Amino acid sequence: MKVILTQDVKGTGKKGQLVEVADGYANNFLLRRGLATEASAQALNEMKNRDEAAAHRQREEQRAAQEAAAALDGKTVKLTAKAGAGGKLFGSITAREVTEAIQKELGVAVDKRKVSLESDIKAFGTYTAEVRLHQSVSAKVYVVVGQE
Repeated sequence: MKVILTQDVKGTGKKGQLVEVADGYANNFLLRRGLATEASAQALNEMKNRDEAAAHRQREEQRAAQEAAAALDGKTVKLTAKAGAGGKLFGSITAREVTEAIQKELGVAVDKRKVSLESDIKAFGTYTAEVRLHQSVSAKVYVVVGQE
């Protein structure tokens, strides 16, 4: 019997998957406990529409990420910080401060968890930050740290 799983079932499949199982297993376990629905024509059509909508959302997110990457790639953001003798900063520049500078200077909203710095920024100079906008889309941004 073909069923569409409504929850993950260990040894059978993941949620939303169409699987072929024994009639007794489907009737006595999966359907009775609400872990699956019978694969009728209507249910198959709904599953197909849901998959197409998810694929469309994924394409739109990737397209938006590519546009944002084109706006960010190779650009430079400037930050200022206080420093002591010898040019060492009091504290360090964090990913949060880099994302705020990107938002303010370039107008692109980025989550701070998507920004990865090559190393801690604890001195003046130019550093490279990688912004991961999507699974397959990333951009490099240069961070210039100057004296306040």
